[in-house]
Amino acid sequence: MTTGHVYIATSLDGFIARPDGSIDWLTPFGEGEDDLGYADFMADKQAIFMGRGTYETVLTFGAWPYTLPVLVLSRSLTSLPDTLEGMAEVADLSPLAAMRMCTARGWDRVYVDGGALVQSFLRAGLIADMIVTRVPVLLGQGRPLFGPLKKDIVLTHEETRSLPRGLVQSRYSIA
Repeated sequence: MTTGHVYIATSLDGFIARPDGSIDWLTPFGEGEDDLGYADFMADKQAIFMGRGTYETVLTFGAWPYTLPVLVLSRSLTSLPDTLEGMAEVADLSPLAAMRMCTARGWDRVYVDGGALVQSFLRAGLIADMIVTRVPVLLGQGRPLFGPLKKDIVLTHEETRSLPRGLVQSRYSIA
């Protein structure tokens, strides 16, 4: 079965976006030549899953930034712009159904991006590991990376490293 993998940044108080979805607070920390391990993380992925909110944020970046196929998982979107044909598709699938579809396509490892989507894949037991970069800023409120759980999810700490601009990046596997 295909495995899900997370690479995401949070504020020090655990938010991935402001209440309105804005990630403007990340801009000062993303400048510089170091990609913070993103290229290494993406090297063995065959596709990207993202939720509607992340997709809408990506659209504000201008040019489509991904070369891998993107699957936008959404219950409310029914289509994407024609300009994304062959690069992205939308589907109303559960996490398990999405993983089964990827397995059928021969994709072994997918990047799961977006707070609500990461939460749903974690609850379904479909995330193998996570790289979480903590950014030295407090937002006070916003969209949390983690939400309510029916049971504890035990993580195994693999590594933590200090990065430029005060960032701290930790890698966890799901026990």
